Amino acid sequence: MATTADIKNGMCLDIDGQYYFITEFLHVKPGKGAAFVRTKMKNVVTGRTLERTFNAGVKIEEVRIERREYQFLYQDDMGYNFMNNESYEQVSVNKDIINGVDFLKEGMVCEVVTHTESETILYVDLPVQVALMVTYTEPGLKGDTATNASKPATLETGATVRVPLFINEGETIKVDTREGSYIERVKV
Repeated sequence: MATTADIKNGMCLDIDGQYYFITEFLHVKPGKGAAFVRTKMKNVVTGRTLERTFNAGVKIEEVRIERREYQFLYQDDMGYNFMNNESYEQVSVNKDIINGVDFLKEGMVCEVVTHTESETILYVDLPVQVALMVTYTEPGLKGDTATNASKPATLETGATVRVPLFINEGETIKVDTREGSYIERVKV
């Protein structure tokens, strides 16, 4: 058990049977009255944000989590199969708990967050930026670099993103997996 004095960003709490990560916190000591801690937390499963205020010194239940590197192997009817890079143990993960699943490519190393006591996987995070090849897009025209216009492009994973008009089929681009947006063209 921890207290409100131990709160820090990234800490995981068990509140009413659900897990929340603290994204922001502020210790407040008003001139009159008792001190308190104002927090913003993100639900691990749903991603919804919760604002909660705790009185100073209140006991909170901290959840111990571990971040481990796993390599994505393949997808089958059981789910998405990952391999632990240290123990070579393979696990199958449901699509719902993978953040940015549309940009997941075989061989990609991802961060798997697990509950240490029960060994259950809470969620899987892809790298923030991934390089993927464009498999289909309308051809670009010469001189289409001055405007901020964009067009849809299909990537090798099957995902579709908006790219600038000068991007052509066969080129490799960097994509932000959190927002699903184009970052830049990768120079080969």
